[in-house]
Amino acid sequence: MTARITGNDYRSLTPPEIGAWTPSLRVSVVVPAYGGQDKLDLVLAGLAGQTYPAALTEVIVVDNGSRPPLRLPDLRPEGTRLIVCPVPGRAHARNAGLLAATGDVIHWLDSDVVLDRRSVEAHMRWHHAAPYLVVTGYLRFTPAELPAPGVVAAADDLAKIFEPAEPHAWLVDLVERTGGLVDNPHRAFSLHVGGATSVNAALLAQAGPMDADLILGQDTEMGYRLAQAGAVFVPEPLSRAFHLGPTMRMRDKASIDRVSHAFVADRIPAYRWLRSHPARQWKVPYLEVVVELTGRPGDEFGYDEVRATVDAVLAGTLPDVVITLTGPWDRLGAEGRAPLKDPDLDLVLIRGHYAHEPRVRFSLEAPDSVRPAPPYPATGDGRPTAAVPYRLRLPAGWVPGEDSLARLLDLARDDGYGLVSVLLAEGPVNAGGATNAPSVEGAGSVEGSESVEGSESVEGSGNPGNARDTEDLGGAGNADDAGGSARGDRRIVAARLERTAAFARAGIVLAEGEDLDDAVEDVFGVLWVDGETYGFLPEARPIAGRRGSYRARTEAEAEVARLTKEAERLRGQVTKWRGEAGTWRKSAVELRREVGGLRRELAAAKKVVQYGLLSSVKRAITRRR
Repeated sequence: MTARITGNDYRSLTPPEIGAWTPSLRVSVVVPAYGGQDKLDLVLAGLAGQTYPAALTEVIVVDNGSRPPLRLPDLRPEGTRLIVCPVPGRAHARNAGLLAATGDVIHWLDSDVVLDRRSVEAHMRWHHAAPYLVVTGYLRFTPAELPAPGVVAAADDLAKIFEPAEPHAWLVDLVERTGGLVDNPHRAFSLHVGGATSVNAALLAQAGPMDADLILGQDTEMGYRLAQAGAVFVPEPLSRAFHLGPTMRMRDKASIDRVSHAFVADRIPAYRWLRSHPARQWKVPYLEVVVELTGRPGDEFGYDEVRATVDAVLAGTLPDVVITLTGPWDRLGAEGRAPLKDPDLDLVLIRGHYAHEPRVRFSLEAPDSVRPAPPYPATGDGRPTAAVPYRLRLPAGWVPGEDSLARLLDLARDDGYGLVSVLLAEGPVNAGGATNAPSVEGAGSVEGSESVEGSESVEGSGNPGNARDTEDLGGAGNADDAGGSARGDRRIVAARLERTAAFARAGIVLAEGEDLDDAVEDVFGVLWVDGETYGFLPEARPIAGRRGSYRARTEAEAEVARLTKEAERLRGQVTKWRGEAGTWRKSAVELRREVGGLRRELAAAKKVVQYGLLSSVKRAITRRR
């Protein structure tokens, strides 16, 4: 059984100790080179001394149009070949080497990187543990004078030759601040550094070759595609290598980033900070929404239902989206003479309405959870969707709220789920097999789960549980029946947000007879949520256009400015009143003092009067005596 890794937590694997195991996989080391014969000689000398068996190793040097042409030195591994790629560019050279490679594992190696003698073995012990790994060694950048190739081949420890050297600071920092890429797996694909990285060949075939259209950033872009193909990324500190001199990035990082970001933004949706524009579209969208037109038994969704769903998706807060409409488009021919009597009128209307919308494509079949479906010929723009990180299967007629898709994506991304199923409705199945339309009030509520054959896992409206706990939902979590499923006399209608990487990984580790969703739960996790809570309703609603949104925003900003001004005025009044209150308090204190003085004078006067009266009485009594 293939080992199952959750997220990017490769720590569940236990690779064998170096020197204490028997390997069986072949490795192809691909070395693209342009000039630099002296450095290439050292690279091949380092490969000649590897502890990994020479019988399981082939080295392919790709001369990328060097003048004079490169040659193979005497000191090199036995299975070394030299091929020529005249098309300039490292991506072209690597693809030529990849095409010639025959190994189970492809080990990228730059022509100025010298491997420690245990490096290839350190990589390969991981690839024997699981067939979907990307392993990167630790590079150090040395300014040392170039030694003789024989010195490199004989060295047991390259540090004695090339130290002192600088570490690959960016890579070390990435690994350290993500707990070895385990704590934050979203950036793990950035570990794919072409200087010293190995990849399972079958995984690489699934992801595709290097993107030759890129000027810079090819390694990162390929790492992203490998992630979508199900890869787990492993940093291997026992694999050490020395880069002969500084890298181009170390010499001028700001300029390199400026060029790289301009290109990778179009191809790597995970780099959200590079896609800050509120409206533009990209080569690889963040989300593909699949709307099937044949969701009801023996029937097809109509133009109005499909339009309600599609228009709501296009008008949402997530412009980084593409919509795939799946249906029998091959039934449509040329325009007929009586269009109102055309039995396929709704199909005609749907295709006509969205034929020139670049974010809508047409397909004869829905993509499965691992591989996309090609667009229907002559419709849609044919953009690839294999590298789209998320796919939402949404039944036609169900309308997401303005921010529904963005909220679902935030949930899936932040918590790392491979599948988020959205319970839209449940209801009795009539004699024809269709579901009675649920009321709007009950469309999203999942309380009282006894109506789903006593299932307790969907109780509560916020977190209906996970797919493993909802086995009696009648397959509502099945990709092949995403729009709804029946069990007994009940039917569940659900949407599904699928993470491409999770389903690709699940497809790799899937056991015979096992449900794909169960494998997804093992490797990434599955969650059920309530549709109404996330703003899904079974009815169209008004869509605010950009002009309306602009006016609303402008009015809101004006109201904020007015309230801010009013608040400032009130603060001024409060300050004035506080000043006056202070004056009044001061006057009150003075009055209290004055009253106190008068009271004391009055008391003294009373004492004088009382004393004088008493004296007079005493004198009168004395005279009478």
